[in-house]
Parts: sequence; structure tokens; C-alpha cells
Amino acid sequence: MGCALSGTGVNLSKAAPESNAAGVAGSHCDSEPALVSGTESESVDGTMARSKQEPFPLSEAQKELIRESWTILHQDIARVGIIMFIRLFETHPECKDVFFIFREIDDLQELKMSKELQAHGLRVMSFIEKSVARLSQEDKLEQIAFDLGRSHCRYNAPPKYYEYVGVQFISAVKPILRDHWTQDVEEAWESLFSYLTRVMKRGYYEEEKKNGVNKTNYQKKQVTMRPDSSTTQNNVRL
Repeated sequence: MGCALSGTGVNLSKAAPESNAAGVAGSHCDSEPALVSGTESESVDGTMARSKQEPFPLSEAQKELIRESWTILHQDIARVGIIMFIRLFETHPECKDVFFIFREIDDLQELKMSKELQAHGLRVMSFIEKSVARLSQEDKLEQIAFDLGRSHCRYNAPPKYYEYVGVQFISAVKPILRDHWTQDVEEAWESLFSYLTRVMKRGYYEEEKKNGVNKTNYQKKQVTMRPDSSTTQNNVRL
């Protein structure tokens, strides 16, 4: 994904957040407004976004499995972030085209040492951490995912890449969780990423539609303000 995902980083010293936690310390998404189904709400960037609430697919048991596994993963999230993106670029090298700073780097070993990649990996992990913290606050979880989709539109990161991140996250964390990884844990994480991807896509397309309307209005305004060509030509003759 091409933008700096939600948040400025992850507090590596903190344990996994409780279900009622407000969010990651230092993140700009600590106080997202609740999303009311079918109504307008103010997003984190101060603009108004209308969003229809997405059915939440996780059971309480699945939420608990995610929290428990995140407690273990949280101790090694910097490495998980790097592994996740390296595998993403290995399996889908076209994804690098979304990243201006990684586009010309073909050596994966060089990418592993990239501070920019490490920082971006942490931003992604920060978003996942905030998602885990909001598993019992479904309206807020939907809002941050929706806003993230909108920001991806502004960064020109197309929706076709979103689902790849969840797949590579699961692939990266399996060896870390070892015996703690079960089929039930895998299905819980798959459900969460599937939900986040759907909401992000909705945010992307709504932002794209809004930008399209704004662009059309701007173009109409420019045409209205443009001087008449025949008048200009007559002035030239004079």
C-alpha cells in the first residue's frame, strides 16, 4: 500500500492493548469519532464522510483469539513489518510501483536494510494494533478503516493491492506464533483483514467519487472563466 498507513509508529514497549483501549500512544487516530450508520461523521482529517456501516464478521471468541495472538506478536512487530513487505514485493513485485522510494530498488537485501521500509512497516503494524484495540468498538474500527481507504485514494494506492497485505501478514506471523497458531486463529485474522479491506475499498471509492465531482466542478468553472476565443482574436487584430 502506497501511503503511510494510519499512525506515526508503534510503542514497542507496550503490551497488547486491551479491548477498551483508546489507541496507540502518540497516534493521530487516538480519538476517532464514532461512525453512525447511514449518517455523516467527521473523519480524522476534518472532512465529512458518509458511510454505511459494514456488518462485523467476528465472533467474541474470534476477537479473543486475535487479542491473545497479538500479545505475542507485539513483541516482534518491527520484524513482522519488514518480513510482510519483503514477501509482498517478492510475490507481487508490481506493488513496488506504488512506492516511489522503493520503485528502483531490485535487491531485496537492500530493501530489508531500508529505514524507509522499516518505518512504513511500523506504520502498518500501528494500524493493525489500533484495529485490535477497537475490536469491541466496531463503529470506531470501521471509521479508521474507512478513513484509511480515503487517504489511499489521495495517495493513488489502488484497492487491488489491499488484500495482499493481509495474506502476507498471516504468512509472516505463522512461524512466530508456532504452536499458538491454529486454524481458528488463522480464520479469525482472515476475517478481520477481509473486513478491513472491504471498508477501506468503500472509503477509497467514496473519496474517488468525491474527487471526481470536485474535478468536474473545477473544470466547469475554468470553462466559464475562460475568455471567448473570438473576442481574443478580435483584440489581437486591433
